[in-house]
Amino acid sequence: MAQSIKITELTIYPVKSLAGISLQSSELDSMGLKYDRRWMVVAPDGLFLTQRRYPQMALISTSLKEGRLILSMEGKEDYQVPELSADTETMQVKIWKDTVTAQRVGDESDAWLSDALGVDCHFVHIADDEIRQCPLDYAKEGDRTGFADAFPMLVISEASLADLNKKLEAKGEDRVTMTRFRPNIVVAGCDAFAEDKWESLSIADIAMRGVTLCRRCILTTVDPLTGERTGKEPLETLGEYRKWDNNVYFGMNIVHDQLGSLKVGDEVIIS
Repeated sequence: MAQSIKITELTIYPVKSLAGISLQSSELDSMGLKYDRRWMVVAPDGLFLTQRRYPQMALISTSLKEGRLILSMEGKEDYQVPELSADTETMQVKIWKDTVTAQRVGDESDAWLSDALGVDCHFVHIADDEIRQCPLDYAKEGDRTGFADAFPMLVISEASLADLNKKLEAKGEDRVTMTRFRPNIVVAGCDAFAEDKWESLSIADIAMRGVTLCRRCILTTVDPLTGERTGKEPLETLGEYRKWDNNVYFGMNIVHDQLGSLKVGDEVIIS
């Protein structure tokens, strides 16, 4: 009998490397899931900041109220991010090999985040009309994303995580949650690592492409509940059986060819 693969979790990460928001449904726009990684924290020189260097970023929660972003952290008053206008001040920011024109959110936002993280920083937003092309080694001309590392969405199956946790437990290590890997879409109903081979798929009649496996890094060793690194796991165990060409892989990056909306329970059709 054919497998029935369905979405079990949908998550957006409005601010790159801050905590995400679990949703039951989400619109899909030209950059990916609506609001996903549209804001970013950068150094004064424009270089992007992540949990790779500042694991405490995991402790800042995000929420949305009537389309307005709210930042929260224990011990600090919640901060509602202001709306931006077309004439908002801009700055050049650097994310991996890309230089992007970003909107400055404002001095008040910079001060809130600088205090929360203990490091001087600016808070920026990517405008809807800013084009950041996905890497052409894997994607097509016109495929775009916001401040995600390289692609609009990441999908991981529950079976893949279960397989990893089984190996961690066999070594006497603690299990990890899916939050470590920051996927947008979690699915159930397929074998472990079935997503590795998903080159063509559709969800809710929206055509999508699996473009390349996701390379994993030290960020996976940050405990999202404590904002602290937990050692070498789960990266070390993943490296024992998911390492090729000197990279460790977990999850599939996907690009969408149509707009629409996704919801928990939607069936994933592999073609």
